[in-house]
Amino acid sequence: MSDIQNESPKGRMPKSVPYIIGSEIAERFSFYGLRSIMVTYMAVAFFNPTLNPALTAEADAKANEMSHLFVTLAYFMPMVGAIMADWFFGKYRVILLVSILYTFGHLILSVSGDSYTIFSLGLIVIACCAGGIKSCVSANVGDQFDKSNEHLLSKAYGWFYMSINLGGTLAPLFIPLLKKYYGPEIAFGVPGILMALATILFWLGRKKYVRVPPAGIKKENFFSISIYALRKLFKRKPGQKVWEAVGEKYSATSIDGIKAVYRVLAVFAFTPIFWALWDQNLSEWVLQATRLDLTLTGDFSILPEQINFINPLFLVLLIPVFNSFLFPYLEKKGIKVSPLRKIGAGLVIIGLSFTIIAFIQEAIDAGGKPSVWWQILAYILLAASEILVSVTCLEYAYTHSPKSMKSTMSALYLLGISAGNLLVGLINGNIVDKGFFSQFTGAKYYWLFLGILAVSFILFLLVAKRLPEKRYVGNEETEN
Repeated sequence: MSDIQNESPKGRMPKSVPYIIGSEIAERFSFYGLRSIMVTYMAVAFFNPTLNPALTAEADAKANEMSHLFVTLAYFMPMVGAIMADWFFGKYRVILLVSILYTFGHLILSVSGDSYTIFSLGLIVIACCAGGIKSCVSANVGDQFDKSNEHLLSKAYGWFYMSINLGGTLAPLFIPLLKKYYGPEIAFGVPGILMALATILFWLGRKKYVRVPPAGIKKENFFSISIYALRKLFKRKPGQKVWEAVGEKYSATSIDGIKAVYRVLAVFAFTPIFWALWDQNLSEWVLQATRLDLTLTGDFSILPEQINFINPLFLVLLIPVFNSFLFPYLEKKGIKVSPLRKIGAGLVIIGLSFTIIAFIQEAIDAGGKPSVWWQILAYILLAASEILVSVTCLEYAYTHSPKSMKSTMSALYLLGISAGNLLVGLINGNIVDKGFFSQFTGAKYYWLFLGILAVSFILFLLVAKRLPEKRYVGNEETEN
C-alpha cells in the first residue's frame, strides 16, 4: 500500500471523510461526556465525601484545580502530537496508536473506584491522548483532498465542525443521567466505549485514507530560528540588526514567516485570559449550578451537569446568524468588521457573561437560590463570545501567517488555551493552600477574573491599533 492513496473518484468527496467524521463524533462525545461529570464527581467522591458544608469551598477549589490542570495538559499536547506526526510517524499512525491509549485511559477511570491516585492516572492518560490527536485529526481532513475536489473542502470542514459540536451537545445531556441512575462506573465507562468505537471507526477507513508521509525534522522551524535570533541578540556585528544576523544562516522566506508568527502572537497574547474565563463553564459554572433552581418549566428540571450543553447548541445556532446577518448588516452601515474588532467585542461579551455569573453567585452567597435561566443567559453570551474570539483567531492565524507557519500558528493558539487553564488551576491551587487568593471565594472569585479581564482588555486596545496588517492568502501578500 502506497503512502499516498485515495480511492475516491476525482472531483467527489473522498470516501475516507465519513470515517473521520464518525470517529470525531464518538471521540468528542467521550471527551465532553467525561468533562460534564468529572468536577462534581471529584468534589464529592474525593474531597468532601461526608458533604461537610465547612469543606465545600475547599473541595470545589480542589476539583476545579484538577479540572483546569487536566485541560492545561490536553491543550499543551497538540504541539507534541503535531511534531510526532509531521516529523516522525505520520498522522495515521499517531491517531491510531494514541486512540488506543485514549481508550485505556477511560478504562482506568471506570475501574478507579475510590482511589484518587488511579483516577488521576486515568485523567493524565486521557489528557495526553486527547491533546495528542487534536492537531492531527483536523489536518488529516485536509490531507484527503487534492486539486480536483478542493472545492468540497469547506463542506467537509463544516461537517467536521458540526461533528465536534454534536458530540459536545449530546454528551452533557446523557452522561449525567447515567451517573445519577447507574452510578459513576457506568457513567465513566460509556465514554470509554465511545472512544473504543471512535478507534474502530478510524481503523476501518485505513485503506481509504490519503497518508502524507512524515517529512523529518525541519531545520528551519519556529523554535530553532527563534533560539538562534535570541543568541544573535547578544552576539552580532556592530550596527547589525538581529534579523540581518539571522539571515546569514536562514532564508529570507523563513525569517519572514517567523516575523509573521510574532505579529500574530501579539494578538494571541490576550487569548489565555479569554480561555481562563471560558473554560470555567465546564467546571466552576457546573458546581454553581448545583446550588441553583434547576426548573426549566413546570415540573421539568435538568441536572446541574447537563447545563453546559447550552454552549455548543447556541454556538451552532449563532454562527450562521453572525456570518449571514449581523456582520453583513454592520458592514452595510459602514462599520468595518475586522478580526481585531471581533476579538475585542468577544472580550467584552465574555465579560458580560461573567458579570451575570458573579451576580448569580452573590445571590447564592446571600442564601438565595436563583433560577438556572440566568445561567443559561450567561451560556448564550459565552457562545457569542466564542464565535467572535475563537473562530476569528483561527482565521486570523491562517490569513496572517505564510504557508510554512500555518500549522505552527494553530498549535500555538491551542497553547493559549493551555496557558489560560494553567492560570486558573494555579489560582485554585493557591486557594486550597490558603494562599493569597484564598480571600477570593464565592462571588469575589468571579469578580477577580473580571478585573483581570478588564486590565487585559485595556492592554489589547493599546496593542491592537499598533499592529501592522499583513495577510497571506494563496500566493499573494497584502499589507495595510
